Amino acid sequence: MRSMSALAIPVLTLSFTAAAAGPAVPSAPAGPKPVDPASFDPAVKPCEDFYQHAVGGWLKANPVPADKSRWGSFEELADRNRAVLKTILEETSAKADWPKGSVKQKVGDFFASGMDEAAIETAGTKPLEPWLAKIDALKSSSDLPKLVADLHGRRLMAGYAFFVGQDQKETTRYLAMLSQGGLGLPDRDYYVKDDAKSKELREKYAAHVARMLELLGDAPDAAKAKAATVMALETKLATAARTRVELRDPERNYNRKSVAELVAEAPGYDWAAYFEALGIAGLKELNVRQPEFAKAFAALAASEPLDAWKAYLRWHLVRASADVLPTRFEEEAFSFYGRTLNGVPQQEERWKRVQAATDRALGEALGQLYVERAFSPKSKERMKVLVENLRASLKDRIAALPWMGDETKKAAQRKLAAFGVKIGYPDTWRDYSALEVSRGSYFENVVAANAFEAKRNLGKLGKPIDRTEWGMTPPTVNAYYSPTMNEIVFPAGILQPPFFWADGDDAVNYGGIGVVIGHEMTHGFDDSGSRYDADGNLKNWWTEEDRKAYEARTALVVKQFDGYRPLADQAINGKLTLGENVSDLGGLKVAYEALRKALGKDPNAAEKVEGYTPAQRFFLNYASVWRNNIRDEALRVRLNTDSHSPGRFRVLGPLSALPDFHAAFGCASGSPMVMPEAERPSIF
Repeated sequence: MRSMSALAIPVLTLSFTAAAAGPAVPSAPAGPKPVDPASFDPAVKPCEDFYQHAVGGWLKANPVPADKSRWGSFEELADRNRAVLKTILEETSAKADWPKGSVKQKVGDFFASGMDEAAIETAGTKPLEPWLAKIDALKSSSDLPKLVADLHGRRLMAGYAFFVGQDQKETTRYLAMLSQGGLGLPDRDYYVKDDAKSKELREKYAAHVARMLELLGDAPDAAKAKAATVMALETKLATAARTRVELRDPERNYNRKSVAELVAEAPGYDWAAYFEALGIAGLKELNVRQPEFAKAFAALAASEPLDAWKAYLRWHLVRASADVLPTRFEEEAFSFYGRTLNGVPQQEERWKRVQAATDRALGEALGQLYVERAFSPKSKERMKVLVENLRASLKDRIAALPWMGDETKKAAQRKLAAFGVKIGYPDTWRDYSALEVSRGSYFENVVAANAFEAKRNLGKLGKPIDRTEWGMTPPTVNAYYSPTMNEIVFPAGILQPPFFWADGDDAVNYGGIGVVIGHEMTHGFDDSGSRYDADGNLKNWWTEEDRKAYEARTALVVKQFDGYRPLADQAINGKLTLGENVSDLGGLKVAYEALRKALGKDPNAAEKVEGYTPAQRFFLNYASVWRNNIRDEALRVRLNTDSHSPGRFRVLGPLSALPDFHAAFGCASGSPMVMPEAERPSIF
């Protein structure tokens, strides 16, 4: 879904204290109505432009709010969830005497500290002073590794990224990972493209860096010079980085090496000193995900002037800290990243920003309070049934594939049968007892939470894989498939309309959450997920002939989406979005077949509900899931960086290739919503 790509390796560790969800409480505003004609645009026929037909009325009536870059079903549901979270946070923060160390004390005090704007203004930049002093104290490049480790230990990934996750070729153990990073713009292409828009954005970015450094106390001329230095250094890092498409290749990103090999291949930076400062001096091996980047970074660490690194680190420190500093920093950061980059005129209310920070810092503590308030056990039980129905449907579709041989089919069925399923919330909640939270400094609370998470992540080394771990918090409006865990995960936050209707008819549920389930299952067999076996290992289980047949079919998906131009001067990148586009098409097919089985008859022939056949309700609700208005600036960022196609094309693309859709609305050959048969991708 919106961020439903195959996650790399989850980075959260859970505790061993179980909690059950309580009864649902109607604390949020009412949700939408299934298949609401008010959302339609009757002037446009379904076979001409189904997206406009199904949601055109909604699009016209729902412009993007001033504080959003886009507005659609995901954002509507997120706001309804936020209404529940706001009540929880206001109640918990209003009371200052919860038992120390309790979930409510930590959540309440964290939120209260973030809402105390007077204290944040009074503190000014004082919380940054110890860190700025460390940067100023750098005497030579040999001092860099320890300082970078200090920053990484607070989850500020300057220079490069480092974390611990599952070994992708030996998923019963954890492995340290070194990855490219260290940029202030969204992607390496922003630094290397020569078009006018990219050049203009780089100029605005450099001006923003200078203004932030001025707010730290640098004189205007000095700040401008340092910003130019930062831009030059980041451009060198970007030039060494892989493109988004290249990063989608899991084999290329698996380069297990000994630490001795890393030291030999990437000289100029004291890697051993870095690992020692992180507290993992005994590290023997790691996955150097992009070896050429590690080599380039190490060379730059040795060759770039120390003042360049000081300017770079000052910038990344203030960039990462802007949202916990006085208003002038927040406003300047929003001015660039919100207004300039994404076209958003107005910043969100403070409580929403602090709520999001609380979710990042104490996601499963806040999540416990959320599921008690907003998630019914009845919903969880119905989801279990839907998942198994979808699994059965995909099993049948794999068995019937004409292009896949028996050997590969057997391996695919083993993988499908092995899928783990997580619904709603963790069975064991994460333990935050080692994290100290107070009503004092918001800055210190955020830093402490980051340090706590970094320590927990590093602490996985040498321990058994925790298969109870979640990669999303319970209120999140999203879902994911993890290839190394070989599991599909559905947080409570998404299990509401228009995705899931606890009392809705099968058609709308299979067209909403059913397609979500099918989408995540298909991720296990998309161009990237299909490279992992039933145990989550990066291992080939395909015959050479079947892989070639698969790639010929996915090439049609690439070609189809390369042809869509959401902006006049920019098309969708079919290779970047391939995994999501394959999963959208597969999810639709698997969910529709599951609906057919649930009804026991053709969805076109079954009894109508509110004037629509089950088949029509299925596709109408599918379209409603992807309705959204988006600002051009934000759309451009997504086209450059997002592995998901824009919502409009997640409807038009797969449905135009789907005979079941054509039958549901009587679309004849030659209609805009009917792709020529020879061009239609058909995989699962």
